[in-house]
Amino acid sequence: MSRDVWVLVEHRQGAVREITFELIAKGRQLADELGGSLWAVLLSAEPEAMVEGLQGAADKVLVLEAPYFAHFHSDYYQQALLPLLEEKKPFLLLLGHTPYGWELAPALSTALRMPLAPGCSNIQLEGERVVCTRPVYGGKIVAEGTLRPHWGYMVTFPAGACQATPGTRPGEVVGPEFPTLQVIAEKVFSRYVQAPAGEVDICQAQKIVAVGRGIREKENIRLAEELAQSMGAVLACSRPIVDAGWLPKDRQVGSSGKTVRPKLYVALGISGDFQHLMGMKNAETIIAINKD
Repeated sequence: MSRDVWVLVEHRQGAVREITFELIAKGRQLADELGGSLWAVLLSAEPEAMVEGLQGAADKVLVLEAPYFAHFHSDYYQQALLPLLEEKKPFLLLLGHTPYGWELAPALSTALRMPLAPGCSNIQLEGERVVCTRPVYGGKIVAEGTLRPHWGYMVTFPAGACQATPGTRPGEVVGPEFPTLQVIAEKVFSRYVQAPAGEVDICQAQKIVAVGRGIREKENIRLAEELAQSMGAVLACSRPIVDAGWLPKDRQVGSSGKTVRPKLYVALGISGDFQHLMGMKNAETIIAINKD
């Protein structure tokens, strides 16, 4: 049985997305535990620009190059990956809990009868047992489950669940032969529409000052902004602030907002509901200041 761990590379407009490197860091930990190799699986029409960054992180970069892979298409990905998974039988396949993973992982799991654990916060190996931890009921409960025995397992992680770390190992690039894919005419890529960018990207911030319902009045946001500026931090918020129209949606932290992992998170007047905790619980240092 293979002890290898595969990570499906997620890319958009020619650039590897950050969640891929988070998954690779988790995959490295698991591959070392298993005594296997870490593979980054890249499906792309023009892979050259992306391969170099992946080589430093994975033991092997499995490149499938074809014009069908210029943009993500679940049917094409499934046609290409199914025979490879059946042939190589990796012990683990890690995907992002993103629109890519939501569409592709269940299809692969069903076709291969391969156990799938979606939206996990952690995974542990206990001998031959694969134990997954995931939040349920919107994060009110953390469930732990063991996947049924199989030659391989599939797990998806949301952005921010793993900590990306720089790679140091020169990986080998391999490119297997695979059959020509069946072109599905009724499903073609039309265009990519970029969502409007906000003033700041709170996901990349190292320091965050977040405000909640406890600040009471919109005018008090100015005080939080002054605090954030003095600390070299960015301003974020919980959902009630967005619902009230006091700050834009791109500043919201939580299950219906963004997941952040700053070195310092200062929460001003935030109640600490589980929906908010899901978005910031992995901050290195958390300072919570009550409404009074």
